[in-house]
Amino acid sequence: MPLLGQAAMLLSFDIVEEAITEHDDWHTHEHLPERLSIPGFLRGTRWVATSGAPRYLVLYEVERLETLASPAYLERLNNPSPWTQKMMPNYRGMTRGLCTVASSHGHGLGNFGLLLRFKPGPGNDASLESWLSQEMLPPLPEQRGLSSVHLLRSGLTPEMTAEQRIRGADTGVDWALLVTGYERSAVAGLAQARLGAAALERHGAVEVVGAGYEAVHALTTTEVTSLAARVRP
Repeated sequence: MPLLGQAAMLLSFDIVEEAITEHDDWHTHEHLPERLSIPGFLRGTRWVATSGAPRYLVLYEVERLETLASPAYLERLNNPSPWTQKMMPNYRGMTRGLCTVASSHGHGLGNFGLLLRFKPGPGNDASLESWLSQEMLPPLPEQRGLSSVHLLRSGLTPEMTAEQRIRGADTGVDWALLVTGYERSAVAGLAQARLGAAALERHGAVEVVGAGYEAVHALTTTEVTSLAARVRP
C-alpha cells in the first residue's frame, strides 16, 4: 500500500495569522525532525489549504497504531522544547486523529490533496466501509491526475499531554479520506462528484466536511537519520 505504515496521525488546524511565518520555520526545522526521530515514525507531510479550511493538514505515517501511544512519543509530548512551548498557543481548532489505515490504494503521495472528514451514520459502519474499500476507492488512482487514496479510521483516543494543555483540548477524527494527485483539477473534481458530500451521504456518511490542499514540505525518518549521521562528531 502507498502509505508507509499501518497507522497514521492526521492533524488539521489553523494558526493565528501573525504567527504563520514562524510556525512554518519551527515546523520545518525543529518539529518535523523531532517527530521523525521517534521510533516508528516514518514520514511527515505538511499541506496548506487551496480551498476550504482549516489552513493546515499534517499527516504522519507510522509503523503501527501502538507507535502513537509509545513511551518515546508521549515523552516528547510531555516535555515540549522552548520553541514548541512558544508556538502551541498560536494553534486554533486542532483536530487530531490517531488512526488505523483501513484502506490504501495507488502509488506514492501526489502534490495535491483532498481531505474529507465524516462519520458513519448509526448502523452504517460496515456498509460504508465496504462501499469505500471494495467499490469506490480501488480504481480511483488509475484515473488521470490521481496518485493515491487512503481511508483512515480512529483507532486510539489521544491522552491529554503538556502540549495539548498549552494549546487547548483537541477534537478527534472519526473517519477520513485523503485523496492525492498530480493534477489539482482532477483531485478537486472528486469533491464535486464521486466523493462529494452527497455521494458519501447516500452511502451512510454524516457530518461530511472537506477541503483541498497542496503539499509544501515532507520529511522521512531516513532523512533525519542521515542528517544526524553527517553532523555527528
